[in-house]
Amino acid sequence: MQIAQAQVERICPEMEIIDEYLALDGKHILELGCGRAELTRAIATAGQGRQVLALEVDEIQHALHQQITDLDNVTFRLAGAEDIPAEDNSFDVVFMFKSLHHVPMELMAKGFDEIERVLKPGGFAYISEPVFAGDFNEVLRLFHDEQRVREAAFRAVQDAVDSGQFLLAEEIFFSTPSHFENFAAFEERIIGATHTDHQLSPELYEQVRARFERHMGADGAHFKMPIRVDLLQKPE
Repeated sequence: MQIAQAQVERICPEMEIIDEYLALDGKHILELGCGRAELTRAIATAGQGRQVLALEVDEIQHALHQQITDLDNVTFRLAGAEDIPAEDNSFDVVFMFKSLHHVPMELMAKGFDEIERVLKPGGFAYISEPVFAGDFNEVLRLFHDEQRVREAAFRAVQDAVDSGQFLLAEEIFFSTPSHFENFAAFEERIIGATHTDHQLSPELYEQVRARFERHMGADGAHFKMPIRVDLLQKPE
């Protein structure tokens, strides 16, 4: 296993990776840390017979989830990876999209214990984590440096594999495209993210804006965000 890959040629939306490696129709699916529920919606509506339980610890986002009325096959709950409100052996697939590094480091191992508990034998855990590299990361780290927690997340995955708790089915590296129309859009989506209270001094705010503006073109700012996916399987 490796935390990063020097040369990543593939650029695609994450749903393309999911569709390539996992068959989700007719499956019971758990998503841990569903955030704005964008991938939740894509997973729930891209096939047939999918039942999704989507968990989130951010109370603001969870309140917004309660206003969603067009996803009858999705249940939203306020809960975290370290205490999953589900029966043993009840899911075929568990997803974590860039959320493992948000779990408190001292609870990451407990999170994997819970994932193992709720996964059916032979089921898959899809752990997607941002790689600490790239132009977008250079903007983000000015006010929100995640190197330490991302390294801890990788160690937690590695420990789960090394201990035999999970089998490593695949390790996949790709970059996903991201676009911001302008700095105001970046400020709303990233600086204003409800899961973290970012307090930027006027000086730091201007530094972040200047770094972001370096990437602005005629149609906004485009970034390629490097991602690592560890596709784990619970032993039969």
